[in-house]
Amino acid sequence: MPQVKIIAKNFMDMVASLPAIKLDMLYRNQFICEAILRSLPPLAKKYVLQMLYIDVPITSKSLQEWVIADGSSKHKVAIDRLIQLRVLEVIDRKKETAYKLNSTFQTNLRKHLINGGILPREPMPSNVTARLPTLEELDAYAHGQWEEQGVDQADLIAFLLELSFHTTGEAYSLNTLTDDQRAMIKDLADLGLVKLQQGRKESWFIPTKLATNLSVSLTDSSLRKQGFVVVETNFRLYAYSSSKLHCEILRLFSRVEYQLPNLIVGAITKESLYNAFENGITAEQIITFLQQNAHPRVAEKTPAVPENVTDQIRLWETDLNRVEMTPAHCYDEFPSRDVFEAASDFARVHCGLLWEDPKKMRMVVKAEIHMLMREHLRGNK
Repeated sequence: MPQVKIIAKNFMDMVASLPAIKLDMLYRNQFICEAILRSLPPLAKKYVLQMLYIDVPITSKSLQEWVIADGSSKHKVAIDRLIQLRVLEVIDRKKETAYKLNSTFQTNLRKHLINGGILPREPMPSNVTARLPTLEELDAYAHGQWEEQGVDQADLIAFLLELSFHTTGEAYSLNTLTDDQRAMIKDLADLGLVKLQQGRKESWFIPTKLATNLSVSLTDSSLRKQGFVVVETNFRLYAYSSSKLHCEILRLFSRVEYQLPNLIVGAITKESLYNAFENGITAEQIITFLQQNAHPRVAEKTPAVPENVTDQIRLWETDLNRVEMTPAHCYDEFPSRDVFEAASDFARVHCGLLWEDPKKMRMVVKAEIHMLMREHLRGNK
């Protein structure tokens, strides 16, 4: 596959221009994975979310079937962007090209969307920091400090994307930073992304809007992590959000019926959940997502998601995991590997092999071929 030289026109172009090994290192951070997802074109977001729980490669032809006929140009833009960012990995096969999500990105985005992210630091208490600058003062400081500085690109991107999930105007202890981040924070203060302050015993940094808006400004500010989902006992679902990303996430396990400017209305149905289960999403992951993203109006209730809904979600999952009893016989203690392999082939030919362990030379066959197996084994003694 030819290498494409990317000319950085914005922040995410700079991310895409990083070497592959550094991009893979960035994707170990859940916040960076969400920031990348926010920045993607709408169709690219749809592809990522639909492939999020698919662990096998998807052919190029199958991927094209996800878009309407006149969407080929948007499809190409989406695929190119995902490949540039190494979110999508290309698997060249003899007959047809296939695609698979970057495993590191996939794993950490799953965790972040289901459980939410926990920042490595919390705002400092006001009794320690005393007076902090107002938001207007921070804006004036940030614009006055902006100038070019030479820093390591990959480390800077990782730290900037992490900073974008902090709260403007809150104080965060410098003791929570790594050695590299401590060296970088001074440059960021010169750039106006943070303001440094020092007390009698502790020092801290205060993010400005330039830092916290880095990834939010790439798409809807409504993507900020906050509760937005209300689930009713009749399985109706209301999501108070204008975010296309939220809508696509809900489509993974529910039937979205219509979308208003600030409201998504849908229902959790047996069919929508079966589709989710078949794509590798579990009942517990769905329930956790609904609980973690419960609207403030219901989040304080116990439980935040009605029990009849969570119980039914689990029951529908067990419908797909029912145990089927099959009368069978277990064979072991074969005198040699040749005898074991011959018996395994015999059972397979007669469509009776249920399970085998070649290493320990054990197998389980259907009871209906038990007599045939006995005759076969006697003949091979």
